Amino acid sequence: MTDFEIRPGEQVALVGDNDSGKSRLAATFAGSRNAKHITFRDSYGSYGDRNFFMQQRWNLFTLDWDPPTVDGRPLVTFSSGELRKYQLARALEGNPEVVVIDNPYIGLDPANRALLTRHLTELSTSTTFLLVLSRTAEIPPFITHVIPVKDGVAGEKVAREAFLDTTLPPAVIRMRNVTIRFGERVILDSLDWTVREGEHWALTGANGSGKSTLLSLINANNPQAYAHDIELFGRPRGSGESIWDIKRNIGFVSPELHRAFQVDAPALDIVTSGHFDTEGLYRHPTEEQRASARRWMEVFGIGDLAEKRFLRLSSGQQRLCLVARAFVKDPPLYILDEPLQGLDEPNRRYVKSLLDRFCGAPGKTLVMVTHYPEEYPACIDHSLSL
Repeated sequence: MTDFEIRPGEQVALVGDNDSGKSRLAATFAGSRNAKHITFRDSYGSYGDRNFFMQQRWNLFTLDWDPPTVDGRPLVTFSSGELRKYQLARALEGNPEVVVIDNPYIGLDPANRALLTRHLTELSTSTTFLLVLSRTAEIPPFITHVIPVKDGVAGEKVAREAFLDTTLPPAVIRMRNVTIRFGERVILDSLDWTVREGEHWALTGANGSGKSTLLSLINANNPQAYAHDIELFGRPRGSGESIWDIKRNIGFVSPELHRAFQVDAPALDIVTSGHFDTEGLYRHPTEEQRASARRWMEVFGIGDLAEKRFLRLSSGQQRLCLVARAFVKDPPLYILDEPLQGLDEPNRRYVKSLLDRFCGAPGKTLVMVTHYPEEYPACIDHSLSL
């Protein structure tokens, strides 16, 4: 017998340390409900599958028998992410009502974890999942409830968000059921999204999918933010904070910002203006603020442009100035929309490496947009696709 139940409409995660008993509880639950039960123990799946792959994958062309294929492709050539998706598809044949998956993310890189999450999210509209996880940070957004397990005993089932608030760093961005329309067109539809301190997000989607609209809700540029349940740094929008209070905590760059920057001032002034979140330098900076701007220009390899007029720089040099401007005040949250746009290949590689160094700093949170997946730094650990 298990001491927990899953109600219709719930998607549940069992979470606990190694040897907490969560896998045994999940197996018992699966047996009691006649549910599909999948256990992943490494990158390739069950122990039997793993032995098969270890022995055969690299000897494919010396086999004296035909290995199993999918769509004409030998199964042993599948990547770990591809194989995981195949194994799930095989387990879901017959449309089972309940599926128990033990360690779904083990051995997967960030890209394949994101791919698997998207796949499970799509399936969750018609299938009830019970996921067994050891890492709280791996609880995917489609999960509605969490059951902590300790010493073989299931704790009280709680809502996912409430559980995460007690176990993970604080939320920097939290949106609940946000819908944005322009006329008859729905841009964002019932969006729930939480970004926590220290997380690094890739925001993806086709042109027109709502990425810029979403970022404008965060960066205090969209008045519709006040009509929705949005919190920034633990404070609801519209609770008395000013636009400048919000911008003070955000380093921001975007193609729209670049187009709007028509200030023919020295590049150093443009970078220094990041301290004040203005499109140009209209206040007298301190010596420390000037020195900070010079340091960041050196970091981004544009120190020699300090006294040159911004509008006379190349587009790529201007973009580097604006990225340095986003970093100059050392904010807790960076929103970088196409930060590498217009840069040549050496500068793309260099700025990407700087972003990875940034991600190593404790407590720094990143939301980044690019239409080129290879531009995302290796530190990206979460993704939202619109």
